[in-house]
Amino acid sequence: MNMWQSFLLFVLAATMAGLAFAAESSPLPVVASVDLVKYAGKWHELARLPNRFQRACASDVTASYILRPDGKIEVLNQCRRSDGKIMSAKGTARVASKDGPNSKLKVSFFWPFSGNYWIIDLDSEYQWAVVGEPGRSYLWVLSRSETMNAQLLQQILDRAKQQGFDTSKIIFSKPPSSSD
Repeated sequence: MNMWQSFLLFVLAATMAGLAFAAESSPLPVVASVDLVKYAGKWHELARLPNRFQRACASDVTASYILRPDGKIEVLNQCRRSDGKIMSAKGTARVASKDGPNSKLKVSFFWPFSGNYWIIDLDSEYQWAVVGEPGRSYLWVLSRSETMNAQLLQQILDRAKQQGFDTSKIIFSKPPSSSD
């Protein structure tokens, strides 16, 4: 089994585990609405909870989103491995429910399986975002820039902790900056 097959198999297993756990935990609040045009573009990962499919990522973790005419979103996740090679995964996201907020997305890297991608915190200027899922096993802090002021990042993580995420396990993609 090659690395990508392992990655896709893990995403499937993690999605199923997340769905099972979600039924047992309290509801995860999301932002009321997202301007998907503003949300599109390149984001830099600043912090994340550990997960198997990013285990090989050593640096330069990014997520790029392109809004398609059909309302779906093209997804390109990339990172640099410790050997310097770029690892990438392409997928598609869509609004989870026509009746729900558009901040609850479903993302699929391996059809027909999809996972929850919920925008749970968002800067009013779309300069940073926090993405999680109802089981609280996955969490990402994303930014339009490669760094963020340490105090702001800590405030964001404190809010995530209040929502039930285990922020003691956070992995920082880059050390927070004291001057940004």
